[in-house]
Amino acid sequence: MPLATYGVLKCRALDRKIDPSSDPSPHYQVLVDDGHKKLRIAVNVKSQESPSDLLYLVDDAFQHPILSQLVDFNLGFHKLKHQPGGVALDFIRGNLFHPEAMKPLPPDLPGLGNDLKELIDLYIQRAIQSEEATLYAFGASWGPEASIRDKYFGFLPGGGIHDIHMNQGSIRGFQESNGVYQDGGLLIHFPDRNQWTGIFLAFQSQCFHTDDRTGDAIKAACEKPVKTDVQILAALVNPIGADSRKQSVTLMNISPDDVNLNGWALADRQKRKYQLGDMSLKAGDVITIPLTNTDAQLSNNGSTITLLNPQGIKVHGVSYTKEQAQQQGWTIVF
Repeated sequence: MPLATYGVLKCRALDRKIDPSSDPSPHYQVLVDDGHKKLRIAVNVKSQESPSDLLYLVDDAFQHPILSQLVDFNLGFHKLKHQPGGVALDFIRGNLFHPEAMKPLPPDLPGLGNDLKELIDLYIQRAIQSEEATLYAFGASWGPEASIRDKYFGFLPGGGIHDIHMNQGSIRGFQESNGVYQDGGLLIHFPDRNQWTGIFLAFQSQCFHTDDRTGDAIKAACEKPVKTDVQILAALVNPIGADSRKQSVTLMNISPDDVNLNGWALADRQKRKYQLGDMSLKAGDVITIPLTNTDAQLSNNGSTITLLNPQGIKVHGVSYTKEQAQQQGWTIVF
């Protein structure tokens, strides 16, 4: 069942505390202010499933079409719909990053700057020290707990947001919380230097190929690696003149073998699909696919482009921003 209280909390970071290593499910705790009250963000740093080390990715120069929408949000918690086109995070369908870039990191190690707690702390401390920094926490909210003071920071009423990690592709007892367009994450905006930092976490027990309806793991795709023989190389999003039949996506076969694209598809941010025809790509070949503008459409306001194999499994995906699409006639290279 999808997370009933999924959304994004726009706030300012005030303080932080770190659970001791002896805690069976340690978290990194952040005290924040949403403009009206104090809340707590609880970030998992260790998995209850084996392997216990979380997968992480930090992008210091994060760019994505959702950012232009987020800056217009008021401070506070905003409940989000589990659907494409909005700002709800989906690690798989939103093309936020390439999943293979995520690496495991222990929650706590002797020494400085070498574990997940300290990595998260580095960026949260920067946000605390900056008067301009804004924090966007994606996850599930809890509270308000009218008669219960927060156990870490003592404010009343208690409340906050947790599940700041991938929330699909889970197994066993955690499968009941699977869903699409409900992944957690932390985005930090430093407007004084026009910088966004993205912090994304996942459990090693989760699968990055999930059902489009339930968010449950697709067993066959998880047990056998999906080949990424063909990748999206570039796109002409904003052609000179009318866009009709002038937009295009360029693909490259990076493998040593021929690949037939019959049954493959390109999908846009709204998950509209353009079916590819019976065409063969030799090893190293590049092909430019003209779009009809009746199925998949490339918005000039920023979007995503996803390549699906005949089984409907994501093979590759990219995103571009409104700023990247503004120059007419220029091809965006990914």
